[in-house]
Amino acid sequence: MSDSKTEVYKAFTLKLEDGIAYFTINRPEARNALNLDCFDDLNRFLDFIAESDEVKIAILTGAGEKAFIAGADINNVRTKTGVQHLRKPSLEPILRRIETCDIPIIAAVNGYAFGGGFELALACDIRIASENAQFGLPETSLGIYPGAGGTQRLPRIAGIGVAKEVILAGRILKAEEAKTLGIVMAVVPLDQLLAQATDVAKRMMAKGPVALTLAKKVIAASADTDITTGAFIEALGYCILLNTKDKTEGTDAFLEKRPPAFTGE
Repeated sequence: MSDSKTEVYKAFTLKLEDGIAYFTINRPEARNALNLDCFDDLNRFLDFIAESDEVKIAILTGAGEKAFIAGADINNVRTKTGVQHLRKPSLEPILRRIETCDIPIIAAVNGYAFGGGFELALACDIRIASENAQFGLPETSLGIYPGAGGTQRLPRIAGIGVAKEVILAGRILKAEEAKTLGIVMAVVPLDQLLAQATDVAKRMMAKGPVALTLAKKVIAASADTDITTGAFIEALGYCILLNTKDKTEGTDAFLEKRPPAFTGE
């Protein structure tokens, strides 16, 4: 990754290695709280991975040991009006971009994932947590509620009962409990977090890239449709995959007992 590419980011750092983009929020003095610079950086990063042929998987994490993202900048929330929220940059459309982008995105959650940080992790495809991770949506204690998809994604992932207790009662979930509830896929020691996320990324990179993209989109569709419509969408995507070069390569490689060499075609 060239220095010129990393200079566009004000609050994040970007490292590209072996097809994996490591995007790290770097505001440890503020427990990596999200501000307007972060919104701009996230949009720039999503533009970059959409245009890059190098990036196959992205990993989002936070600098330091205490926080992944400990929510939004409360000063910004305190002064924001409803009209400003509708007109100015906000987190929710960014999280929709994360959720719908073509490549898988892994959240490597180190420490506090509160408010917008938890909402960002929920928008990622896979969440892996360090043992000291904690998850919460404490906005109701500020007289508001989660406004970047927390009321929508958490009940879909963990169930309505869990979402109500976390949002209405302000319950904080520790890493192991979040795993039990299906919010995170694995809990590992902090010093092994990025290695674990990288291992998952590399396993995904060994799969057919077109299949990964379509599988991500079809799974997302299941949350918004009835099963009949979802199964139809699944069938259409499967038809597309049957006509790809990757399908031919994957099946040939299996029969020839060799690793596949996918090209994304």
